Amino acid sequence: MDGVIIRHGDKIIEGVQVIPLRRIPDQRGTVYHMLKATDPHFLQFGEIYFSTVYPSVVKAWKIHRRVTVNYACIFGRIKLVLFDGRDSSPTKGVLIEVFLGFENHSLVVIPPGIWNGFQGMSEHVAIVANCATEPHDPSEFDRLNPTQNHIPYTW
Repeated sequence: MDGVIIRHGDKIIEGVQVIPLRRIPDQRGTVYHMLKATDPHFLQFGEIYFSTVYPSVVKAWKIHRRVTVNYACIFGRIKLVLFDGRDSSPTKGVLIEVFLGFENHSLVVIPPGIWNGFQGMSEHVAIVANCATEPHDPSEFDRLNPTQNHIPYTW
């Protein structure tokens, strides 16, 4: 499963992109790319923040109304789960898991309207970077309990 996208029902969610990122190692260390203004998938810059997650801990569920988020796991390993609950979407009801970390250094672009959450999968803390298209606004997103909700997924 390392670095593999599991497509439930052989579908990817409409508008979601998983973009492999460059790693540039040399004798001093490694540069990990994430997002550039010249990338075709770059929309705009609102803010960037880092979220830690402890082993086996779940941080879910969250949905944005306007914001596109760009996730990359910069340390450790996570399982990112996405669920399309958009009524007008051709992929409504599709759920996918994406494993991110050293073996799959990728950017996941998540448009508004997609429920998302992640779970720490490494032995130690994992760090997720999020470059969002707008600054944090608590009135712009909603949350659900990770286990008591309408999403057909068990953490």
